Amino acid sequence: MADHHGSGELSFADKMDYPEHEKTYGLFLNLVKFGSIWVIAILVGMLVALLTSAGFFSGILAFLAFGAVATFLMK
Repeated sequence: MADHHGSGELSFADKMDYPEHEKTYGLFLNLVKFGSIWVIAILVGMLVALLTSAGFFSGILAFLAFGAVATFLMK
């Protein structure tokens, strides 16, 4: 079969950059959190614009207001 040369075990854990890994994970969590907020803000804007008599511009205003307030509260 295959010949294995060397006597040590393979270990890649020693070479990982843990601070960079944690930084990337934190950025990913922020992207998911704020992306979810703005997707919900789009749905709120669509709700106001399409299902009420408020109109299109009120839907845009609701979208921006909800997104801004939710973003401020989640920081």
